[in-house]
Amino acid sequence: MTQILLRASDPVTLVGGGPVDPRQLEEALRLAPEAVAADGGGNLALPGGRRFRAVIGDMDSLRDPAALADAGVALHPIAEQDSTDLEKCLYSVEAPLFLGLGFLGGRLDHQLAAMSALARHPAQQVVLLGGEDICFLCPPALELDLAAGTRVSLFPMGPVAGLRSEGLRWSVAGLDFAPCGRIGTSNEALGGPMRIAFDAPGMLVILPSSSLAHVAQRLPKP
Repeated sequence: MTQILLRASDPVTLVGGGPVDPRQLEEALRLAPEAVAADGGGNLALPGGRRFRAVIGDMDSLRDPAALADAGVALHPIAEQDSTDLEKCLYSVEAPLFLGLGFLGGRLDHQLAAMSALARHPAQQVVLLGGEDICFLCPPALELDLAAGTRVSLFPMGPVAGLRSEGLRWSVAGLDFAPCGRIGTSNEALGGPMRIAFDAPGMLVILPSSSLAHVAQRLPKP
């Protein structure tokens, strides 16, 4: 049975143990000032003397938990092995939005697990950052204002039907998507409002990382 360990009224920056771009971390902390580490993410020194509010996970990658505890960081070990450390954070933290770093890039299996976690926890609004891209689970209806030519990739984590779209170079309206069927990589925004809606959940949206602030503002909050 899951337990809420932490409640945050502001967006939360989640840091995992994979590669983290310092500039993206700075931007994430401006948008999501609360910081929580997923296990080995707690090994990272946050900029500006900030400290993690908590470290959550099975703690198999945390190098010096005693030092973090002495610095006032709450440690929440969760021993179960049926979920990743990212998922442990998502089911034990309440927040209006999560910005996740250290989950994309590095090992491919870790990246796939992180994207799977987005689909498995649709009630949580999560944007993953990694190098050139951001990735998030599309809400049932999404509207963004994107510059003409902005790359918009759609990747289904399961069967997704009943799509409606406006503002894309190649319309996806009325198409059915599936991981082993039709996918929608390398589409483009026409400029101005871009709208996507669908009947079944499970669609990942992948955009350039420069879209982060706009996406964080426009995603519906629970």
